[in-house]
Amino acid sequence: MRADRFVIHTDGGARGNPGPAAIGVVIHKNGKLFHHFGKTIGETTNNVAEYAAVIEAFRYLKSQNISQSSHFLFVLDSILVVNQLNGLYKMKDAKLRELCFQVRQWEQEVGGESTYTSVPREQNREADFLVNQFLDNSQ
Repeated sequence: MRADRFVIHTDGGARGNPGPAAIGVVIHKNGKLFHHFGKTIGETTNNVAEYAAVIEAFRYLKSQNISQSSHFLFVLDSILVVNQLNGLYKMKDAKLRELCFQVRQWEQEVGGESTYTSVPREQNREADFLVNQFLDNSQ
């Protein structure tokens, strides 16, 4: 059986940093749109919102009973979060350290192989659009 390949664009943002925040998630499975969603997440920082988007993507994937042999490529426009998840940056902030730990727990629960890469914001347009749509509609 061939493993499914998921490309998951996530984004999180806060207006005011901290301020009203939202997330956006766009999931492609084997090259086709699988699901997309966004939501507001209360008041927080940009970095916390970026982590929240990854966690919510995992939560959704877990609910779909995805194959344990799947590959998940997470695409973010946050260099900080990607480099923290890839172990390249130290985790000085306790809240971000806790969120990174939560991501690790979700990786274990969902299974498969997860990788993280950063792209310029222009290449994360769909997820960014969802964030702004939910922030605009919450005011």
